[in-house]
Amino acid sequence: MSRRLRLALFWAAAVVFAVAFTAACTGLPDFGTLSHPYGSRAIAAAFHQRTANTISSVNFDQRAFDTLGEESILFAAVLGGLVLLRRARDERLAGVRRGRVLPSTRMFGSLLLPITLVTGVYIVAHGQLSPGGGFQGGVILATGLHLAYIAADYGVLKAIRPLAVLDAADAVGAGAFAVLGLVGLAVGAAYLQNVLPLGTFGQLSSGGLVPVINAAVGVEVGSGVVVLLAGFLDQAVEIVSPTGKDNGAGR
Repeated sequence: MSRRLRLALFWAAAVVFAVAFTAACTGLPDFGTLSHPYGSRAIAAAFHQRTANTISSVNFDQRAFDTLGEESILFAAVLGGLVLLRRARDERLAGVRRGRVLPSTRMFGSLLLPITLVTGVYIVAHGQLSPGGGFQGGVILATGLHLAYIAADYGVLKAIRPLAVLDAADAVGAGAFAVLGLVGLAVGAAYLQNVLPLGTFGQLSSGGLVPVINAAVGVEVGSGVVVLLAGFLDQAVEIVSPTGKDNGAGR
């Protein structure tokens, strides 16, 4: 494709997008108005579905199909990162040297690791009730696990990091979101429609399908972040370049 043709296609698409974007913006309520139709409908729907956290209701119920696309993007990003970071034929693994850590860093890291993991599980489990959810809790879980790297060294992180299990959990979590959408189709409703018992408002078992999808997202995000960081850490710590020099500091 020639440069002139690419530019022509770009400007044609840009004009269509500009017209559509302008038409959409002109239909929005004025700034400072007391009318918030989208917010009012979203909150009403959240209460109707007995989901105390309106954000989780929007993400995993009202617009769950959009969130499925976002989670798929994250899964594809992790997969693409691993493909790019895989060990090349002319690279080899080197032994990991143990690093020196201050006693205070070791103490605080050891104390915060279990606390952070419990906090991450709490954020994921209570995503339908309070601020947080699978995306936020998954990142906290991955961060908590890597406190072992800060408090000790890379060898300790590798020992407590079941990479093969987390790799499979990443795929299972991403696939579970898509499969859970079939529950609605199985009972004659729409894909990803919230058809499970809604429970009691404000209780851990409330929200119907929301906490189940939220848990799948937490597993996918937490596992995916750990697996992706493993690829970067391997490059920085273990992979030896073709020249025979370490790529990282050897922690």
